[in-house]
Amino acid sequence: MKKNKPSTLYYIHDPMCSWCWGFRPVWQLIRQKLPSNIRVKYILGGLAPDSDEPMPLAMQQDIAGYWRKIQQHIPNTEFNFDFWQQCEPRRSTYPACRAVIAVRKQQADLELVIIESIQKAYYLQAQNPSNDDTLILLAGKLGLDKDQFSEALKAQSTQNELQKEIQFSQSIGAQGFPSMFLERDGHTQLVPLDYNEPQPTLDFILKAKPPTT
Repeated sequence: MKKNKPSTLYYIHDPMCSWCWGFRPVWQLIRQKLPSNIRVKYILGGLAPDSDEPMPLAMQQDIAGYWRKIQQHIPNTEFNFDFWQQCEPRRSTYPACRAVIAVRKQQADLELVIIESIQKAYYLQAQNPSNDDTLILLAGKLGLDKDQFSEALKAQSTQNELQKEIQFSQSIGAQGFPSMFLERDGHTQLVPLDYNEPQPTLDFILKAKPPTT
């Protein structure tokens, strides 16, 4: 009996993407049921570049509206709308993306933990992950060396790594977050997502075959 060849499942995300937050419970269930021959690789897609400019009120209202839309589309998704009153929002998610890379460099097994920490800080605790001090605080709570993390957060090499991941996500066809792509036998294909049920997405992953040429 032949063993199944190893495959790679690319999960394209941004820790400050609200749809990624909404998809999180289903994604956790999918991960738990993946066979051992499918390796998951997280790729940062980079939703919004660095900016020091306060987010215009109209944009704040638009994004708060997306949160409400997600709550309708994915019941039981929690958002703390106090964020919009308690913080000065900026349309800037690159710092949070670099934080994931900085943690990965220092302690790779905490990559998923920092992603979850950023999401909870943003969506539940009305903290602003566009700010470096928020990210440094979160890293410290994980027991990481804050000085080392802070240095990596600002390093050009970290920004270079983020750009590489953004370029890779674009090269395989990612146009939004979250996106999922399965690489098997030299072919990469888009995986359709169901935001409320894990089984349709899982079935596609398990049954997907490379296209015939």
